[in-house]
Amino acid sequence: MTTAVQQGYAFERKIPFNDSWKFHRGSVANAEQPSYSDAKWRVLDLPHDWSVEPSPVQKEGLTIGPFSKLNEGGADIGQTLGGEGWYRKEFTILEKDTEKQFTLYFEGVYNQSEVFVNGRKVYFNPYGYTSYKVDITDYCNLPGIKNIVAVRVVNAGQNSRWYAGSGIYRHVWLIKTEKTYLDEWDTFVNASELNGKNAPVKFSTIVHHLNNQNQLGELKLRIISPRGKEVYSTSEKLILSDKIPFSTVFTVKNPELWSVETPVLYTAEVSIISGEKEMDRIQIPFGIRTISLSAKEGFLLNGKSMKLKGGCIHHDNGLLGAVVIDRAEERKVELLKANGYNAVRCAHNQVSEYFLESCDRLGLLVIHETFDQWQRPKRENDYSQFFDEWSDSDLAASVRRDRNHPSIIMWSIGNEVEQRADQPEGDLISKRLVNTVLKYDDSRYTTIGANDFWDRRNFSWDKDAYRAFQNVDVAGYNYVWKKYESDHMAYPDRIIYGSESYPKEAAQNWSLVEKHPYIIGDFVWTAIDYIGEAGLAHALELVDGESDPQFMGWPWYNAWCGDIDFCGDKKPQSYYRDILWKEREISMAVHPPVTSGKREVVNGWGWPNELLSWNWKGWEGQTMIVNVYSRSPKVRLYKDNTLVAEKDVNPENYTASFEVIYTPGELRAVNIVRNKETASTTLKTTGIPSAIRLVADRGKIEANKNDLSFVKIEIVDNGGDVVPDATIPLKIECNGKGQVVASGNGGYDDMKSFRSLTPDTFRGKAIAIVQPAGEKGTIELSVSSEGLQKATLLIEVY
Repeated sequence: MTTAVQQGYAFERKIPFNDSWKFHRGSVANAEQPSYSDAKWRVLDLPHDWSVEPSPVQKEGLTIGPFSKLNEGGADIGQTLGGEGWYRKEFTILEKDTEKQFTLYFEGVYNQSEVFVNGRKVYFNPYGYTSYKVDITDYCNLPGIKNIVAVRVVNAGQNSRWYAGSGIYRHVWLIKTEKTYLDEWDTFVNASELNGKNAPVKFSTIVHHLNNQNQLGELKLRIISPRGKEVYSTSEKLILSDKIPFSTVFTVKNPELWSVETPVLYTAEVSIISGEKEMDRIQIPFGIRTISLSAKEGFLLNGKSMKLKGGCIHHDNGLLGAVVIDRAEERKVELLKANGYNAVRCAHNQVSEYFLESCDRLGLLVIHETFDQWQRPKRENDYSQFFDEWSDSDLAASVRRDRNHPSIIMWSIGNEVEQRADQPEGDLISKRLVNTVLKYDDSRYTTIGANDFWDRRNFSWDKDAYRAFQNVDVAGYNYVWKKYESDHMAYPDRIIYGSESYPKEAAQNWSLVEKHPYIIGDFVWTAIDYIGEAGLAHALELVDGESDPQFMGWPWYNAWCGDIDFCGDKKPQSYYRDILWKEREISMAVHPPVTSGKREVVNGWGWPNELLSWNWKGWEGQTMIVNVYSRSPKVRLYKDNTLVAEKDVNPENYTASFEVIYTPGELRAVNIVRNKETASTTLKTTGIPSAIRLVADRGKIEANKNDLSFVKIEIVDNGGDVVPDATIPLKIECNGKGQVVASGNGGYDDMKSFRSLTPDTFRGKAIAIVQPAGEKGTIELSVSSEGLQKATLLIEVY
């Protein structure tokens, strides 16, 4: 894995600035001043999220680890705490760097942040997802004299509808350049066209020159192919003065095209020369590919039709909180790809740079979104208070930072914003935001995710929704699939996709996607579980007259609506989606009987209370519903090799349901095609827990803190099968050149196990996330439980 840290050291201009910060959780006075004593502050490395750390005050009945009943955001933020925090770091400029330019680059600080250098305020940033750069040159001391950087971070009030985290949760860099320099954000390699077998590429950048005197310079541009071969080069003489824009168009012959199957990347190497000295050099990865959209042909990537198998995700990394560790971001993309996704909607904010780099490198299409609200708030203290002043600059920062990523196909200007169809306010805002996007990138499409008008009761979808889409290229429908076909009749040129959809309505959504070219895809809410919106997905047994809540209260902290859980394992709905997307031929899940006198209520984002398990101790003799999922016309179900029944599969929901009295044994479901048995799947009752099995996603990791090993902990029987109903307390220990940075299980309300070294298993599984300390050697991970032999795993750190 190539990490951001390695890249920073390689170029010696973008220096990692994550190590050895001092941190204080809480409000203090004068901490920005160099004379302030931080001797008692905690020393830590960034990225850092204090909201997943144990509450400073623990009180039985009120707190469990990071969770507190005294929090401000409730279910929205998963019962966690925000507040205020301070960070301080020292650095000293070397004598040889006297004439250099120094810029601090913060990839993400949640929520409002103030940056001070040597006691002087340099910058304020209001939006916790926006990356920002701060020129600190004039605030620095002379070489040899210590500098103090202080950052105040405030995450106060009800400001988010989901878990956002608190603190400097993404990377920080110190960028060191000459007075004549380049900036990656100013550089755009637009390789979005093909002309026959050739690719015309539009290149633009800005040369910054801060010296008082004009001088001659030369800009050099080299294009390196995915195979490392130079395929184009040019140079241009310039008179250097202030900001010099430069643009050119060149041709790459017979290019290798970027796609989800072959995500090949070119590199633009740009350098600026003055007086025979290289003043600066940057490298910009990019992909050559075309995208096109129409109601007639749908979505085309490199001229080939593709349906978007999409999922929405929030930015957190589950047990790691909001912390951006490069390997965690990469693994997120790997999980999506492995589970059939070819597209992701980043909800509802700018994501990390490394997540997008991983999408480029692994081949995952991206809808890039920036705002969850405009002027009207969704929560009392949210971004709406800053929208008028900051939205253009925040959106511009998003587009400028990310426009070279070939994975991005659309820019979204908002999600379920209340003013989406208002006149004239909504129209004016959407036009302004679209124009901001087009100022920096006209090679992609614009979109918005719009919901039905539960927030505008005087509006109706049929009469008013068109205004939400009149300024964008593509219409995102949140949970409004029933309007797809009628809207096409009214607006035949409209391009539609499901920007959010319920898991339980996956079949209805995907059938329409497959049926019509003008419906280009579907994005389930959500692909991966996340902290916050606690219990957004649930299935409850209720008596008549009992109401179903939107969220679940304490101790729920997980939204629970993802196809994939915190351990990276598939949930039942994911196996069902595999059938829809033709990732597998047959699947099966078992639903226990509903308690007499009650009914099962599955809320919008929920999934029925079924499991891929035939372990139902205590249910012996009771009738279970066995749901077999398949695209085959017929399926058979066997119980202990005896035929239970053969049934037709309902073509509308790809389901055949059977009633089976539970006794331990084995179920086997088989597809029937032309009267022949084909693909099959099996569930069997396991034995009792007999061993702990440790499975690392990678047994060799690099000696830097941006790498991780995700070690699954499984309780297995004598045959090596996971025992799916095992809830067993564990003890996790780690020795050697690393540590367990987070551990726990994939459950939704087990607060005690969250980030604990003594978690319980959930459905027979748990996970330990191992981080190297930065030195070569080995890490020994051990997991034990009473009555079971300790399991040990060695991880090589190189």
